[in-house]
Amino acid sequence: MLAECHAHAALDGVDWRSAIARHKPFPDEGIIRKMLSAYRDAGVGYVRDGGDACGAAELSAKLAPEYGIEYRMPVFPIHKKGNYGSFIGRAYETISDYRALVAEAKARGADFIKIMISGILDFGVPGVISGFELPFKEVCELVEIAHDDGFRVMAHVNGASAVLNAAMAGIDSIEHGYYTDREARQAMADNGCIWVPTLAPFANQLGSGRFPDESLRTILSGQYEALRDGAALGIPIACGSDAGAFSVMHAEAVSDERRYLAEALGESADDIVSAADFAVMNMFRPC
Repeated sequence: MLAECHAHAALDGVDWRSAIARHKPFPDEGIIRKMLSAYRDAGVGYVRDGGDACGAAELSAKLAPEYGIEYRMPVFPIHKKGNYGSFIGRAYETISDYRALVAEAKARGADFIKIMISGILDFGVPGVISGFELPFKEVCELVEIAHDDGFRVMAHVNGASAVLNAAMAGIDSIEHGYYTDREARQAMADNGCIWVPTLAPFANQLGSGRFPDESLRTILSGQYEALRDGAALGIPIACGSDAGAFSVMHAEAVSDERRYLAEALGESADDIVSAADFAVMNMFRPC
């Protein structure tokens, strides 16, 4: 059985704005059933969704058993107001706000909590992360609240210091995790973090002309090198394509992501990835 450890049912791989608009005011059941059928036909039996504010992940989880798919989701990702995540998630200003969002997610059937603790990469300029980085103390508080409520925590995070803080704060899975250094990777290994490096959003755009291929290759090369070092340190590395992101199509992106992971990790890729996928499946279950 194949696993997709990072997807977004609300997105379609083409245009995030129009995709989200199609799920308003209510998620479009027809679109979601088509997506689930594609996953089933591709032999994908487990999907972990990063969530959304329009209910697409929530409905996907309810319908997925009809397709023989275990579908896990946080309902919505949670971000600090004014920081990255407003297009797809829910915002908090105070810790009391955050507690209320965790409680709402739990009441709506969330399997885990997802938080956004850094910005996103500039695809055209290697080394640049747009946006912000939450302070370590705040990350610790967010994780502690979720863990105390019985939830595992999935985190959108990029940058060496942000990944280091995430690992030291006890986050369970690092999503993306670009531009790490050895200290951050060692912390991931020491603290039992699962790494979902999402290679497809970059690799699938090579040759498209949307961003310079040289920039995309530089970013990918750095991530491949970091993954090889991470694997040597014993970090579990799972297959999550960020399906729904631009050029990353639901279902077919699982084979794309596994191919890129094989390029990065070599002959041992299948064993490494399969073991980490299994760890995600066991870890990210209902609280």
